[in-house]
Parts: sequence; structure tokens; C-alpha cells
Amino acid sequence: MRIFNRGPNRSRRNATLIWLAVFLVASVCLIWKFHTVPAQAAGAPKDNASLVDAFRHVEVASVSDALEQVTGKKMYMSHRMRPIFPSRFAGFALTVRLKKEENDDPTALNGILSAIDMGQKDSVYVMVVDDGVDIAGMGGLMGTAMLSRNYAGAVIDGGVRDVAYLQKIGFPVFALGIVPSTSVHHYRFAGSNIPVVCDGVAVNPGDIVVADADGVAVVPQGVSEKVLAVAQEMDYKEHSMYAIIEKTKSIVEAVKQVGRL
Repeated sequence: MRIFNRGPNRSRRNATLIWLAVFLVASVCLIWKFHTVPAQAAGAPKDNASLVDAFRHVEVASVSDALEQVTGKKMYMSHRMRPIFPSRFAGFALTVRLKKEENDDPTALNGILSAIDMGQKDSVYVMVVDDGVDIAGMGGLMGTAMLSRNYAGAVIDGGVRDVAYLQKIGFPVFALGIVPSTSVHHYRFAGSNIPVVCDGVAVNPGDIVVADADGVAVVPQGVSEKVLAVAQEMDYKEHSMYAIIEKTKSIVEAVKQVGRL
């Protein structure tokens, strides 16, 4: 009877199986890594359009609170900045400033028109009219131009006119007041896409401007994603509390359970 020595072969097969198992485990780990990293980041905005769309779904009050938490600054406009009709929007600041100057120059305000025509989709026209609470910084024609270029809205540190027409076309504007006056012959274009201070808040070109029934807040570019994440968490907690309050009839209990006020 012939006897086969299986020892060395069995050892080689075992070693091969062990290395194959190690290889498979390593491959699975690599595949898991590359597939889970994008999934973890899926909730974060991937581009400007996604970022601004996410801000449209967050309450300005939460954005304001998040800004104060992240930056340590108050970056909301005063109670004077109100919508000409109920509206909400979010977009990227395109800034314009008018300086007070009596003149007979027919080209003194031409820079405003050029600035509007430079704006892209999701722009927010942020205009500062020096000492202009009773001066209309924009009206129906400018609003029509902005609407045709898919602006998100306008915020005017000054007045606005032609509000019936602006409401008719549905172009949202926040301003310090409604006045019938004109800036022609009384103001001069002082620049666009420059840093401005709008109703007490610093606004740089490209900052995210959010507005709703509670008012207007400005999110600096460098902290936009962090502010968004904090604001979304605040929104979620607050909205969760409504049901708790209705069920328990106690806001104390809701705060205790969720920790948001």
C-alpha cells in the first residue's frame, strides 16, 4: 500500500487560505472606507447651489442664534428692516453703495444698472443708501431686472417704491420703509461688490443673506457650513419641542427633554 505524505501540502493550502482571507478582509475594509466617506458627507452641501438651498429651509432665527454661537457676534439687521410683503429667501450678496451728493450728472447712477446686470442666479441685491431712509433705493424697473436674472431678493438700507408692482411680479424686497422719492440727482454710485455695512451689519460680496418673517441675517462665507449645521440642529430641536409641549402642556418639560430654548 502506498502512503502519501499530506503534511507539507496541507500546510501550504492553509497558508494560502490564510493569506487569501487577509486579502479579502483588507479589500472589504478599503471598499467600506471609500463608500462610507461620501455617505457620511452626503448631508453636507456639495456646492454653492446646494448650500444656499439648505439655508432656504432653515429659520432665520436659528441662523441668527447659530451665528452668535459660532462667531460670537450679532449679525442680524434691526427691526426696521422689513419685507414689503411676506417672503423668505437666501442667496449670495451682491453689494452696492450710494453716496449722498447733489448733482446734475445723468450718469451718476449708471453703475447701479451695470451692477444689476452682472448679478447671477441666487444673488441678493444688498444696497446701502447713505442716510437714505426716506430715499427709494430701488423700484419696479430694477426689481424686474433682478427677477429676470433669477435674483433671490433684495435688501435695501434705505427706502423702496413701486411696491404694488414688486408685489405683482412677486419679487421679494426688505427695506427700511416705503417712500415715493427718487435717488436721481441726489446720490451718486459709489461702488459695487465692495464691503458695506447694511443696517449695522457688515456684508461682504458673496456672503449668504437669509431673510424671512423674523428679519435678515448675514452669514460670512468662511463659516457658512458650520453655521448651517448648527442652525439645522437648532431647528430640529425646536420643532421637536412643539409636540412635547402640546402633549405635556409644559414648556419646562420640553426644555428638559430637548435642551433648546
